[in-house]
Amino acid sequence: MTTENSTTQERDVVDVLTADHQAMLDLLDETKQATNAEHRRDTADTVIAEIVRHSVAEEMQVYPAMRQHLPNGAEEVEHDIEEHNELDEVMKRLEDVPADDGRFMQILEELEAHLRHHISDEEDEQFLKLREHIPAAQLREMGEKVEQAKRTAPTRPHPNAPNSELYHKTVGAGVGMVDRLRDKLANRKT
Repeated sequence: MTTENSTTQERDVVDVLTADHQAMLDLLDETKQATNAEHRRDTADTVIAEIVRHSVAEEMQVYPAMRQHLPNGAEEVEHDIEEHNELDEVMKRLEDVPADDGRFMQILEELEAHLRHHISDEEDEQFLKLREHIPAAQLREMGEKVEQAKRTAPTRPHPNAPNSELYHKTVGAGVGMVDRLRDKLANRKT
């Protein structure tokens, strides 16, 4: 067993999701600082793919546990799903605007605001509750399942698709495969 694998196995779902959050924010910063449209488009496409994968993995692996273990978990999940829907809508608009269009940066700022709000909800409140109400071994197992889910998840926003565990487990992998094929054919960075 490599050191990387043992480190990965020791990380729990909160560690995995927190690292995702930081990576997404770093990509947003890189996108905002890009000096040419091609780099701006590539990093925006990458952050979109990361947000989509992260959201799908949460919906598949984290939200069922929140519903089961957290006080008011069902209400918190519904709130998070609404935020995911908002992010999907903004990401879809960002995908449809050329990176050299003036609207691009405005939509990117809107995406960042929505994302920072969602991250704040999770990191300041929900993650503490997850660690308080779910055993550490289960949190580590959830972290592994989140990583697995991200590997097959879609890479593009699908605002009209349901944000549900059942959808993602039955149809999501196929949608993810089609997205990755489209990404490869379009030479889209993800």
